[in-house]
Amino acid sequence: MNNIKNIAPKRINFLGIPVDVLSMKETIDVVDNAIKADEHINHVVINAGKVVSMQTDKQLFESVVSCDLINADGQAIVWGARLLGGKLPERVAGADLMQELVKLAAEKKYKCFFLGAKEEIVKKVVDIYTEKYGAGIIAGYRNGYFKKEEEAGVAKQIGDSGAQMLFVAITSPKKENFMYAHRDLLAGVNFTMGVGGTFDVVAGFTKRAPVWMQNIGMEWFYRFAQEPKRMWKRYLVGNSKFIYLVLKAKGKQLFSSKKAS
Repeated sequence: MNNIKNIAPKRINFLGIPVDVLSMKETIDVVDNAIKADEHINHVVINAGKVVSMQTDKQLFESVVSCDLINADGQAIVWGARLLGGKLPERVAGADLMQELVKLAAEKKYKCFFLGAKEEIVKKVVDIYTEKYGAGIIAGYRNGYFKKEEEAGVAKQIGDSGAQMLFVAITSPKKENFMYAHRDLLAGVNFTMGVGGTFDVVAGFTKRAPVWMQNIGMEWFYRFAQEPKRMWKRYLVGNSKFIYLVLKAKGKQLFSSKKAS
């Protein structure tokens, strides 16, 4: 763990998971300052589904809570935290954060490595950013299809690439566990971040929900409507479990408060 906590104001505890109290702009400033100081930040975002998975997946839990920077990706996290007495300024969506950081890379002449998705998708992402910002921001890229025994070699390739930022578009919990397991090989990269399906969005293969749906916490429903057969369990079952966890925690708070009085 580096000196990032000297920069970030504070953390709250949400269902046993630490979350940084940071806005989008503050998060970008933390990353920029870490790169300037040549520090290393392993970043993660949490949403309702990931919180539910962390209750039973010990490896994912360890991979997440060990991160230097933890943002609330989902609006449900912001609302749930407020219900339990913890205030977060806003959601810091991973997809939006990646876009802003690539823009920062172009402004500050940082280099990015893009890992994940299918070959045609990650290549298109690189082509789009190269056309928009120039080839100078690209340290390298690789698709997300590799075997467990190849992971260390992939991590070394990234660590040796000269990248200041790494964006990993692999499904959870694989991306979190990959960055945690190979943190030593990736230590030369100042900022590492999992971005889920963001490459698909940038490449135009998947559409994000309209901003108004994002703002009212219904982005999950837009994604579910696009792929109901694949997403129904993740969102409908997962969201129900998340609501149960939050209400259970609130009930414990009320019981403790009543008992204390």
